[in-house]
Amino acid sequence: MLIDSHCHLDFPDFGAELDQVVARARAANVGLMLTISTRLDKFPQVLAVAERFPDVYCTVGIHPHEADDHVDVAAARLIELAQHPKVVGIGETGLDYYYEHGSRAAQQSCFLAHIQAARETGLPVVIHTRDADDDTAEIIDQEMQKGAFKGLLHCFSSGHALAERAVAHGMMVSFSGILTFKNAKAVQASAAALPLDSLLVETDAPYLAPIPLRGKRNEPSYVAHTAAYLAQLRGIGVAELQRLTTANFLRLFDKVPAAAVGAQLAA
Repeated sequence: MLIDSHCHLDFPDFGAELDQVVARARAANVGLMLTISTRLDKFPQVLAVAERFPDVYCTVGIHPHEADDHVDVAAARLIELAQHPKVVGIGETGLDYYYEHGSRAAQQSCFLAHIQAARETGLPVVIHTRDADDDTAEIIDQEMQKGAFKGLLHCFSSGHALAERAVAHGMMVSFSGILTFKNAKAVQASAAALPLDSLLVETDAPYLAPIPLRGKRNEPSYVAHTAAYLAQLRGIGVAELQRLTTANFLRLFDKVPAAAVGAQLAA
């Protein structure tokens, strides 16, 4: 099966159609979906989606765009919310210097709180980074020295050096529909070069639909197109790519119960 390691099923883009969206994902052999938190005041909606569907899990966290609204966030609050059995990751968090909707100071402070929560819970931190490679790498390096934590660079579009740095720390890298875009040569080069045991696939739905669906609202079923492109890029069969990325996801997000995975594989 495939796993969509990053989507936003609570967003209004899906609305009343959510049941059909999840059904289409299942029909496309997407056995699990991870829906991602971006604000703490919206976390109840994220959790509600995860509780509604047996094959959907979630994270708790604050997107860097929202950092200015969460300047006082403490790791303890994230840790508290992460106790729910459906919460299997911390984030998304990180640094976005492209839009800078949140101040850099607030983004960095928030990022550090998430890393602390990830370290203390043992859950992976889901990292959003854009135009902030140097600061992201520096924070990861410095924080790893304080104590190891698990992590994932999601929707990868950064320089290859950052991907290599993250993988050297035992982190993983996830590729979205951007991988299939004609002008994404650098992203494709990274996906071709990184170790197979560090790769995940995602949609980041409702954004970034892959070729041949670019321009449409994205949804978890479309992760199959990204997976097929990645398989071709790596010179392996689609079934092998599915097996590898599923194993990688379950190794990283190891709070997902084995029984739930077995049920989806048997479905």
